[in-house]
Order: sequence, then C-alpha cells, then structure tokens
Amino acid sequence: MKRHLISAADLTRDDAVLILDTAEELARVADRTIRKLPTLRGRTVVNLFFEDSTRTRISFEAAAKRLSADVINFSAKGSSVSKGESLKDTALTLEAMGADAVVIRHHDSGAPHRLATSGWIGGSVVNAGDGTHEHPTQALLDAFTLRRRLVGGSGGGAGRDLSGRRVTVVGDILHSRVARSNVHLLTTLGAEVTLVAPPTLVPLGAETWPCEVSYDLDAVLPKSDAVMMLRVQRERMNAAFFPTEREYARRYGLNGDRMARMPEHAVVMHPGPMNRGMEITAEVADSDRCTAVEQVAGGVTIRMAVLYLLLGGAEPAASTPAPPSASAAESTTRTEENA
Repeated sequence: MKRHLISAADLTRDDAVLILDTAEELARVADRTIRKLPTLRGRTVVNLFFEDSTRTRISFEAAAKRLSADVINFSAKGSSVSKGESLKDTALTLEAMGADAVVIRHHDSGAPHRLATSGWIGGSVVNAGDGTHEHPTQALLDAFTLRRRLVGGSGGGAGRDLSGRRVTVVGDILHSRVARSNVHLLTTLGAEVTLVAPPTLVPLGAETWPCEVSYDLDAVLPKSDAVMMLRVQRERMNAAFFPTEREYARRYGLNGDRMARMPEHAVVMHPGPMNRGMEITAEVADSDRCTAVEQVAGGVTIRMAVLYLLLGGAEPAASTPAPPSASAAESTTRTEENA
C-alpha cells in the first residue's frame, strides 16, 4: 500500500485484496474474548472531523483503540477552526503533537489530498469522506461484505476478488461520495457496476465512469447480485431534483415487491443512515437479505486493516507487514497480560 489512503482509485487489485484479507484475519481476532491487539501501541491516530459523522468517527476510533493506538478526536465545532484557523495551521498543530495518522472528514472535495501532499503532516492521511468526492473505507467495507456474502461464505474468500458479480447502486449518485468510491473499487475488483437514478441525480460525465447508467430500476433488479441503496442527501440539495418524495419512492425506492424480483442469492446494502419509507422500506431494511448491520461491523474491521497496513511498519516507507494470524495475536495478548 501507499503511505496514504485518499481515493479508492489509487488502490490496485492486489492492494484491495490485501486489505480485505488482512481484515478477514483481524475479524477472527475480534471474535475472541480479548479483542485488543498491541500492534499500534505508542502510535497516535487523530480523527479530524470538519463534518459531523458519528458513525464513521466512532468506527475509526474503535479500530484504532483495538490496535492499542492512542486516539485524539478533533471536532471543528468549538475548536480554533470555528474561529477562523486554516487547515494548514490545524495540520501543523497536529504534527507538533506527534500524529502518526490523521483521519480527515471534510466538507470540501480535495481537502484530504491537500493535507497529504502539502508536507504539513509527516504521518499518513486517511480520507474519511470529502465533499462529494470519495469515501474509500466505505467502499472497502462494502466490498468486504460483498465478498463474504457472494464469494467466500464463512471463509471470507481470502485471496479472491469480485469478478463477475453485478452490483447495482441506486439513488442520489450526484451527491454521493460512496457511489464514486464504490464504482472505482468494485470495478478494480472485477465487478460490473450499474448506477440507477433519476436523470437529475446522475452527475455530468458519469457516462465516462467505468460503469453502466440506467434510469429504470425494475429492468436492472433481476440481474443484480447486490443492490446498494443510497440515501437522498437533502442537506446537500439547493434545488428540487424530483417532484415529491412519494414519486421518488415509487420509481426508485426498494420495497418488498421489488426485492422479490431480485435473484434469491442477491443482497441489499445501505451505507446508512437510512430514510426508511423513501429509498428503502422497513420490510426490506429489516429482512435477512439486508446487510446494513454487517456493513457497520465490517467497517471497524476494515479500518483496523487500513491503519494496521499504513502504520504497522517501523517507518512509513517500510515494507508492508504480514497480516496477523488469530492464534499469534491471541498468544501475544495473553503474554502481555501475564507480564
């Protein structure tokens, strides 16, 4: 892996499979009574959030703490940022505190890239969502869930990708960084991706992306291995993109009847939070075919894997460490407890 994780497009097929395989090993450790590993003891991870996102911040915090890293949560609200401090000055402050990794979520697209390439930070930078650009760890946890459900079963499909699987992403593509990251990552892993949305919610230039674009959900469902429903992001909308919520739900919402048209093995995904009754009904959200809860659990494991691979070496440029085996991790933990 590279020193930073800014975009899913930066990951090769081997990079992505390595992260998924490492997460699979770490998931086995997480199933044990003692979940904590000493891998990143002495390292400091800063969660730098300029946008509210309790789910993502807690997931990164849990991941870092399970690897024994020290965690600093930095919220823009109530901080010097709200008083006008620049991103540069904030970064220099974090560097002075000895941050080994900065997990940044920012309302401006490109902010994590700026932080990673500016020289202000000596450690690794992980993009936790920037504007309407990307959210690479969300795409990784989605791929982790898909590989478990569609390829590997209980074994997780170690070493394998998603070749031949067909994934349909439905909803507010225009404002979704999750959709962009998933298109990049899933196609890198060999999947065929189709975007489905009203014409007003399809970004300009989407026809150049490595995926298909459709406006007819019912036509795509019977040939989908997975259907990912996206939240309509009202907070980012400054105009009317569809007539009414009822009309949107009628044409692009996933209900029980539509789910019944999907292949028996197909799953329903949602990055959360959900607008129940709009893009997804309660019947679908609460069904066994919906992986929303699995995605949350997999999010902690994937973020553990990312932090482990970025920081597990002695130096940022060191060779990538081998994934920890469950037995070795348990042995190390017991030894430290008995010391």
